[in-house]
Amino acid sequence: MSSTAAETTNTDSFDLIVLGGGSAGYSAALRASELGMAVALVEADKIGGTCLHHGCIPTKALLHSAELAESIRQAERFGVSATLTGIDGAAMLEQRATVIANLHRGVRGLIRARKVTVVEGRGELRHDGSHPSVVVTEGDQTRTLRAAHVVLATGARSRMLPGAVLDRRRVLDSTQALALPEVPASAVIIGGGVIGVEFASAWAGLGARVTVLEAADRLLPSEDEPSAKQVDKALRARGIDIRVGTRFDGIRASSTGVEVAAGGDRITADVALVAVGRVPNGEPFAEAGVELDGSWVVTDERLATNLPGVFAAGDLVAGPQLAHRGFAHGIFVAEEIAHRRGRLDDAPSPVVDAWLPRVTYCHPQLASVGVATGTPGTETYLYDLAGNGRAQILGERGQVRVVHRVTDGEPGEVVGIHIVGPQAGDLISEAQLIVGWQAMPTDVADLVHAHPTLSEALGEAHLALAGKPLHVHR
Repeated sequence: MSSTAAETTNTDSFDLIVLGGGSAGYSAALRASELGMAVALVEADKIGGTCLHHGCIPTKALLHSAELAESIRQAERFGVSATLTGIDGAAMLEQRATVIANLHRGVRGLIRARKVTVVEGRGELRHDGSHPSVVVTEGDQTRTLRAAHVVLATGARSRMLPGAVLDRRRVLDSTQALALPEVPASAVIIGGGVIGVEFASAWAGLGARVTVLEAADRLLPSEDEPSAKQVDKALRARGIDIRVGTRFDGIRASSTGVEVAAGGDRITADVALVAVGRVPNGEPFAEAGVELDGSWVVTDERLATNLPGVFAAGDLVAGPQLAHRGFAHGIFVAEEIAHRRGRLDDAPSPVVDAWLPRVTYCHPQLASVGVATGTPGTETYLYDLAGNGRAQILGERGQVRVVHRVTDGEPGEVVGIHIVGPQAGDLISEAQLIVGWQAMPTDVADLVHAHPTLSEALGEAHLALAGKPLHVHR
C-alpha cells in the first residue's frame, strides 16, 4: 500500500471479490453475478487484461496483417495479379487499436449489465485466519472490501533474462513489440516458444529478417515433437533463421540497433525481442499467508488456496498459460463458490488441463489437444493434408496426428490429436470434443464431414482408423 495513502475512507461488503480483471477475473465476476452474488471486481488497469490489450488479440491481428501480405505475394500462383507496395505500421496499429477498443467496450458493457461493481485501484489481500478482505488503493485513497470469498486472478508478466535490459526501443518484451510504430527491418527473437514463434512468423511475413534463438534442442519445446519439427521446417523454408540449442549470452543496444551474443556468435539487428515465457504475479499474496510454489499460487483441483475463502484462477495457477483456460477457471470457480454457498445444487467439474486445446498461430498453424505422440500404451495415425481437397485449393500443406489407445490389437479411444496446417486453430475444437469424450475411431467415422473442407481431414483420419479408409492408401 502506498505510504501516502489516507486512512480507509469506507468499507463495502460483497459476496465475492475478484482481484484482477483479465480473462479469469472478469469471467469469474460475470458468472458469479449470473448466479446471484454481489460481486466486486478490482482492477488497476483495464478490464480485459493482457489477452485483450497486450497479448492474444493484438498479436493475432498482427499475424492477420502478415498473412494478408503473404497472400498478396503468393497471389500470382492463383491467377491473380497483385503487387505488395508497402507495409503501413501506423495503419496496422490503428486497426489493432480499433479491434481492442470494440472488444473492451463489449466486456465493459457486460460488466455493467450484470451489475458487477468495478473498483479501480490496486488491491491488497488480507486475511485474519478466518475471513479474507481486500484493501484497494487508488491515489491517496483506500477502500476496504469484505466478502466471504476472494478470487485471485492477477495473471502473469513477461519473464526477463539476466543481461537483457528493456529499453522500449531496441530491447523489447512482447507488449512493447506490439507498440512499435513500424515493422523492424530485422529482429532477433530470444525464445522459441509460442510467443517467439508467433512474432517470428508475423514479422517475417511483413518482410523482416528474423533470427530465433532457442536454448532447448528444438523449437516449441512444450509441443508435440513431430508437429513442432514440421513447423520448424516450414518456418526455415520461409527464410527464418532458427538456432536451437543456443545459449543467450547478452545484448548490447545502441541508437541504431542491437548486437546479441549467443552460441559463440554475434548477431546484429534493429531490435531484440525477449520472449522466454511469463511469470505469475503471485508474490504479493505471500504476505497474507497464501502458499506459493515459486511465483505460482498453490491450489487444489478445485482452485482453493490454503486460506479459507480464497481461490486462485488463470495464469496464477501452475499449468498452461492460456486465456481460454482462464475463462474456464473463472466460470468454474464462480460455480464452485456458488455451490459452497448453496446457490448451485451440483458441484461443477474441475478444469482438466490435458483436455485444453493449445494453438500456435504461426504459418503454418499448430494446434494440439490431449497426450503427445509416443505416449506409452498408445499408437499414432498420421494423415497428410496432401489428400485433402481444400488444402490443395489453398496451396497449403499439413498433417493430422491422431493418438489412440490400443485394445486387443485394434485402435481404441482417441486420447490426443495434433494438427499442423491451415486453420488448425479452428479444427482443434472438433478434436477437443473427440479427445474430451475419449471417442472411439468408429464413433467419429460415422460423422459425415462437409466436402471440400479442411475438417474432412479429421473425418478421413478416423475413417482410416476405423478400417474403412477413403482418400488414403491402406
